[in-house]
Amino acid sequence: MTTATKTAPKASTLWLLSNIRKMTQNPIPIFYRNIEKYGDFFNLGMLGKTVFVLNQPAYLQHVLKKNHRNYTKTDIQTEKLAKYIGKGLLTSEGDYWLRQRRLIQPGFHRAKLAGLANIILEEINGSYAEFDAYCESGETFDICDIMMHTTFKIVARSLFGAEISEEELNRIGEVIITTQKHFVRKIRQPFITPWLHLSGQEAAITKLVNDSDDIIFNAIEKRKSIGGEHNDLLDMLLSTRYEDTGKGMTEKQLRDEILILFVAGHETTANAMSWIMYLLDQHPEINAKVLAEVNKLLEGKTELAFEDVKGLSYTKQVINEAMRLYPPAWATDRLALGDDEIGGYPIKKGDSLFLFIYGVHHHPDYWPNPEQFNPDRFAPGNLSPEQKNAYLPFGGGPRLCIGNNFALMEMQFLVAKLVKRYQFKVLPNQVIEAQPLVTLRPRYGIKVKAAFRK
Repeated sequence: MTTATKTAPKASTLWLLSNIRKMTQNPIPIFYRNIEKYGDFFNLGMLGKTVFVLNQPAYLQHVLKKNHRNYTKTDIQTEKLAKYIGKGLLTSEGDYWLRQRRLIQPGFHRAKLAGLANIILEEINGSYAEFDAYCESGETFDICDIMMHTTFKIVARSLFGAEISEEELNRIGEVIITTQKHFVRKIRQPFITPWLHLSGQEAAITKLVNDSDDIIFNAIEKRKSIGGEHNDLLDMLLSTRYEDTGKGMTEKQLRDEILILFVAGHETTANAMSWIMYLLDQHPEINAKVLAEVNKLLEGKTELAFEDVKGLSYTKQVINEAMRLYPPAWATDRLALGDDEIGGYPIKKGDSLFLFIYGVHHHPDYWPNPEQFNPDRFAPGNLSPEQKNAYLPFGGGPRLCIGNNFALMEMQFLVAKLVKRYQFKVLPNQVIEAQPLVTLRPRYGIKVKAAFRK
């Protein structure tokens, strides 16, 4: 029984309609304008729909953790996004999701990460050729592009070993980027959906997805025919068995989980790394502290190892603070399965909730000087309980990202090795602006020059 006593304010439909183009391009300023006017809980719905925007840590923790059973992902993820990337951990719900989570979770335990660490380090070393060429030529390049390519190869190798060619990897990458832009456009401009079908754009996207499916299915078949142990994620996915049946996943299930790992595992990390390198350039004193930590770890040896992850503690603080400022997953949504109450506001069955993670990460009530880049916030013992609840770069509750430890290890190695080998200089007089698509990426990229570390 609800004891709610508050009425959520309603954003102006007329104002929203008059700003629909701005909303499509970048909804974050629209949310902030309404937060300033209505507070941290308001209804942004239009045309009779209820869409509550939540911008308080306690509200988000209630939905994601405290009463998570009452909330499911909306059809934006479970149907519309799943149409393109399948029913994997990111887009499934209920008993099926729980069964898959229990099946796949062991593949990301510490013992498995130790084996994947060598793959990550080898791929970072392999990326040096591209960075070295820019150092030698002095050419300007987009750090976002090279990070996207590097993290994609790390995830691909961690998944498939050498089962997929460079050309096939590039094709999958093209499909993921093109499909994401198409998906976001449909969500933010639903009225154009008929035109997308009539113009053939929807059919073209479907063909792209089918192309990537063929590559993935072929890789699965190739691995099955080769056999043996390969110590990668595909081995893990192929060897797992459901406790109740003793059977493994079907090829369709394997495809879905592999594609989810591609989507969730490379772009979020690439975007985070792009923002990290940008912030380190803007704060040379912090860059110097990262370099000093790496140099100390490498005394007497030439390469990092899995055991060094815990020694990259300040580097991890830098990563955490960068993801506070620029959370890769900047928002998520849920649908109420039954009546509830959040912060005194009544929630009815069928209401949609938009969890504004970016807003919570920048909330001045929890983060002093929220726009300042300060890795010391994440020094041991510095985070208050309230700040821990206000930090959700990998989501929260039972649906916390399954690959969060893999991603953190990957970023720690990337930051450490790139800072050790190179100096990156962000070119002046360029617009650095966040673009919230499915993930938060630099809208115009980040143009830099690189030089070898002296």
